[in-house]
Amino acid sequence: MRTRRKLLSRALVVLVAGASVALGGLVGANASSHREAPLISQDPVADNTDTYAFVSPDRPDTVTLIANWIPFESPQGGPNFYRFGDDVLYAINVSTTGRAVPDITYYFRFHTTVKSGNTFLYNTGPVTSLNDPHLNIVQTYSITEVRNGVAREIADDLPVAPANIGPRSTPNYSALFHSAVRELPNEMKVFAGPVDDPFFVDLGSVFDLLGLRPLNGAHKIPLPAAKGRDGLAGFNVHTIALQVPKSLLVKNDPVISVWSTTYRRRTRFFTNGGANLVNSGDWVQISRLGMPLVNEVVIPLGEKDKFNASKPADDAQFLAHVQNPEPAQLIPALYPGVTVPPAPRNDLVSIFLTGIPGLNQPANVAPSEMIRLNTSVPPTPWAQQDRLGLLAGQNDGFPNGRRLGDDVVDIELRALAGGTPFTPAFNKSPNNALTDGVDHNDVPFQAHFPYLAQPHQGYEH
Repeated sequence: MRTRRKLLSRALVVLVAGASVALGGLVGANASSHREAPLISQDPVADNTDTYAFVSPDRPDTVTLIANWIPFESPQGGPNFYRFGDDVLYAINVSTTGRAVPDITYYFRFHTTVKSGNTFLYNTGPVTSLNDPHLNIVQTYSITEVRNGVAREIADDLPVAPANIGPRSTPNYSALFHSAVRELPNEMKVFAGPVDDPFFVDLGSVFDLLGLRPLNGAHKIPLPAAKGRDGLAGFNVHTIALQVPKSLLVKNDPVISVWSTTYRRRTRFFTNGGANLVNSGDWVQISRLGMPLVNEVVIPLGEKDKFNASKPADDAQFLAHVQNPEPAQLIPALYPGVTVPPAPRNDLVSIFLTGIPGLNQPANVAPSEMIRLNTSVPPTPWAQQDRLGLLAGQNDGFPNGRRLGDDVVDIELRALAGGTPFTPAFNKSPNNALTDGVDHNDVPFQAHFPYLAQPHQGYEH
């Protein structure tokens, strides 16, 4: 076991050391990355959905990093309830220098144990603890930190929270959920398991020719005005949440840059007449996510898989698509009378790509697709946070980091239309009032780590 981990650590060092520094340029659009590319949509267990980075509101000396995978999890999806992939390498990356390469990466590997293969049941009775003998399918995980090219395992055999099945199977799910929060060395905390999908958006209207329901009457194909509908309400995702003291993430510059990635082995094949699946070869990146909705609606279909396999250091290859993003072109075409700033959109580069000068732009920034967070900005308490973040005058709101409650859809719609102080001639109605009509998550977030809401229960779904 230890030999395997040492080999993994060496492989991770090679993986990280192989990155090169280059200028790049990319900018976000108007939602998040669920099923954003043709290939990754066929591999949901490896599909990044969202990445968050914010100063912890109840522990302001720490930063909380959250990365989610597996979109559109139906809570009642048994008997094979959703779980992390044993053959997938999950990662959260942090640049402490503004470069387009990671200075710190946390890698997560998962292992599944099936106690009895003679039953179809996920659990054979009520589950009252993480080590309950009735829990038939158990997942654990290890964490390897690579810091400046040096790898070390910081935790092993940590428990993954199980599925929230129902009142008979998981009668006190809250206790199971919170018992999966674990303390790590150096005052870090971690949680892995299913949670309510924290992203909120009217997917049905966005992908129906950007038909924003509250603005239906102004659309080129008009319909009666209506309230927005959260297309992700009631669905779960699998999350990795990590809370890290600022002292472990910040060097001279208080601004850090964050993104998540997913890897699979280069070769997969079956043996023993198809009974066994074998994974071998080098780790290959198949998904990445920093700023929300970049790959989903900015990158065209023919390059989406290429983007998922690329590194932030190479983002310059996508610059032509983002200086004049397609969603910005669609707004005046679908909403007659609305005008947007002309290309090239330098305002979007400042907001989404390099960070805002004087706020969350690193001193030596290399433009690339990642979340920029100024860790020196005090956090706004949950109850006082405005969903529009910076647009509402809060310095700790998106795009300065990304909090769970930030309404990135409305913020990015308005930015695409020029409804921000960066383009004052367009910072007027309706440009600065565009909305999908979904202003908050379907369930409240928690006040303490991991902050995400507990997963929806299968029995009640």
